[in-house]
Amino acid sequence: MPDRTTTTNSPLQQVYRLTRLVLHLAWGALITAAYLTWVEPRRKNRIIHRWSAQLLKILHLHMHVLSTGQPAHGGRLIVANHISWLDIWVLNARQRVFFVSKDDVRNWPLIGWLAHHAGTFFIDRSKRYDTARINAEVTQALQQGAQVALFPEGTTTDGSQLRPFHTSLLQPAIAAGAPVQPVAISYRHKHGGRNQAPAYHDDTTLMQSLREVLKCPEIIVQVHCLPPIDSSGKSRRELAREAERAIASALNLPVPHKAPETPPDLPAAPH
Repeated sequence: MPDRTTTTNSPLQQVYRLTRLVLHLAWGALITAAYLTWVEPRRKNRIIHRWSAQLLKILHLHMHVLSTGQPAHGGRLIVANHISWLDIWVLNARQRVFFVSKDDVRNWPLIGWLAHHAGTFFIDRSKRYDTARINAEVTQALQQGAQVALFPEGTTTDGSQLRPFHTSLLQPAIAAGAPVQPVAISYRHKHGGRNQAPAYHDDTTLMQSLREVLKCPEIIVQVHCLPPIDSSGKSRRELAREAERAIASALNLPVPHKAPETPPDLPAAPH
């Protein structure tokens, strides 16, 4: 059950955090424009990792990483449940990853620009053929040892449920022979109850979600890194169902049910 904690930051504290956040975003834009476009990849990854960790610190998000099994090495496809706009910074604060994101994020003020220069793969979901393009790009990235993350629910929730995973974007793991690593994300209050402040779902706007986050004295984000799933000999549907079960179990949520998908809903990347 959600925690009914009512303690909130004062308006002055909220303004202070917002000011620090704006300055941090501006700093990110400055180093991106002046430095990240030409720095070597390893150095760039370290900068993005540290910048993401600092963003969480400004918002008083404390990350607890819970791991079971050995992490995958080399290229891997990370699949995670999706609750908040903070999810990408949470995953990057743990380890630098590349993201697959819907195309309209590219148009978000400043954040979209930063995401673009951080190497995000943007997909236009209104164009069926765009899935094949993204799958080809992600396959190449995995073959080169990159760690790519996506949110296969295709939307966000408030954290109280898990939606069925779409399968089409799991094709690169099969094409590259890379493992799929499920990651379960949950936001909690200090005393353990579910914290819905970061949730960015339904009709909630980005600014409404940000205001709720600024009100919280602190937010605990739990990141469950689950054992990688070998993609060898598996279909996209099998990978999706295994990842669903693993994440649902880690979050103590019901496994989502979904009717079989039809071939037109499953565009594949070219080999």
